[in-house]
Amino acid sequence: MNIIIQSTLKTLEKSKYLLNNLTDDVLCNATVSPYYSSIGSHIRHILDFYDCVFNLNSEGEIDLTARSRNKEVETECVIAKQYLSSIIERLTGFEFNMDTSVLVFDDLGLGKIEMTYTYGALLAQANSHTIHHYAIINYILEGLNVSIDDTDFGYNPTTPKQVTLN
Repeated sequence: MNIIIQSTLKTLEKSKYLLNNLTDDVLCNATVSPYYSSIGSHIRHILDFYDCVFNLNSEGEIDLTARSRNKEVETECVIAKQYLSSIIERLTGFEFNMDTSVLVFDDLGLGKIEMTYTYGALLAQANSHTIHHYAIINYILEGLNVSIDDTDFGYNPTTPKQVTLN
């Protein structure tokens, strides 16, 4: 299996761990300022990004703005876990060459544009995007006074570890 896929699967395992340790009430709680977003909205957003990667249109293009935005994923852990499992399954069976080019549409803030990616670059972006959202989720967890037993959750692998002296 390709190293990019392996890394992505390792990152998404954190979603599985998180969802297995949350209640629906915590998943959909949007009371933490300043953005008032929920953990569920971030999980849905993460998984929608991957879903887009697998949804080539008839011209073989990927539209990162064509997200499913299923609200049940944001409010029910069981639905979020099902969506996560389907993404993991699709990643596990991913058979594209990582060096193959693909035309991608996205909105970077000035309207929809098209860019050429490789599948490897697109999946690497999805992995970094996931970790970025984990950092936001970690902030929400802190605001809700909920802790999970994962000291690396929300941290990029390149983030230096704080050294404590005894």
